[in-house]
Amino acid sequence: MHRTDERETMFARAHYTPGSEAYEDYYKRFPEKKNIDDSMRHRPDLCQEGTMTYNEVNSPMAASAFMFMRDILPLCEGEVAPEKVEVNPVTMAKRIKGFAKHYGAVAVGITELKDYHIYTHRGRIESDYGKEVHLDHKYAIVFGCELDNEMINRSPMICEVIETSKSYVDAAIIGMILSYYIRSLGYEARNHMDKNYLVMPTLIAKDAGIGDIGRNSILTNKDYGSRLKLGVVTTNLPLDVDGYKDFGLEDFCNLCKKCAHNCPSHSLTVGPKFDELGQYNWQVDRETCYTKWRYLGTDCGMCISACPFSQNLETIKNAETFKGDDELIKKALIDSCFQNLQEVVLLLKDEYFLAFMSICKIFNKDRCVSMARLQR
Repeated sequence: MHRTDERETMFARAHYTPGSEAYEDYYKRFPEKKNIDDSMRHRPDLCQEGTMTYNEVNSPMAASAFMFMRDILPLCEGEVAPEKVEVNPVTMAKRIKGFAKHYGAVAVGITELKDYHIYTHRGRIESDYGKEVHLDHKYAIVFGCELDNEMINRSPMICEVIETSKSYVDAAIIGMILSYYIRSLGYEARNHMDKNYLVMPTLIAKDAGIGDIGRNSILTNKDYGSRLKLGVVTTNLPLDVDGYKDFGLEDFCNLCKKCAHNCPSHSLTVGPKFDELGQYNWQVDRETCYTKWRYLGTDCGMCISACPFSQNLETIKNAETFKGDDELIKKALIDSCFQNLQEVVLLLKDEYFLAFMSICKIFNKDRCVSMARLQR
């Protein structure tokens, strides 16, 4: 797997200042991207006046979180204690996981750091633009902070970005505490947080067994779905490592396609994971996706809320794996369709109500029919 250049990510491209060294260099190398990026730069940024969801009281809630994280960026690295504490890798891994969960992480994994986890060059911060990334740490600790389900289910409105920005802060603080702790033991440690990543958290999380990468290109955890914001601490502290866990997400995504059908910018494909030429097909159209963000004023979140794994379904929680089990996947998809029945029924007009109950009966959803009658 090849390494990624951070200069080519949408978050970097969208914020190059016209006339700056970064701007001139990037579009000299990629002139075909200049027009669409210039068009995005003319739009209001997330949480700013002029976007669809802007509210002068609520939007600054999310904006203030990003301002706070900008201010703490210099704390991601620090001095290491001169004396090393001798540790047992297995015991230390348990301590680290417990410590991260004590501060609010709901999932924690550890993996050896691979080349493809690390960016080739920096691009998100213009003052560091073009600097080669050299990271010789051996291990990566990755942790996920849960996004509140009710807030995410209000996507793409302002509640969504208030919640995602909070989870970025949660992950940043956990990463800070872990890295300070590890450095106090005499080992190098770096916190990787929003706008200051040297690594790709999603790839690390997959290799560390926290989840898998599905159709929406976001890490999907079996228990929390895509409702996780990831943080990473890299270190040379000796640690016992975890491994990749396959719970059948690829088979599930092949049948589901809900994220693609619900994407307001049509940025996700409904096709198979690999095309007829063997090329990886489950990628986001970054330009159309991010353009929609700038229009909305939030980071959308529709693909997160649409994912059945994000919705606390009993069918999913009780299953060990969906690999090769189309019937179980179909059952989970049907349950997903009926999950919000109570709210839907209240909106139905009388002429559609009987037809709706008939559909419930076809799928043997007697409990849904009973609940529907109660709501009427």
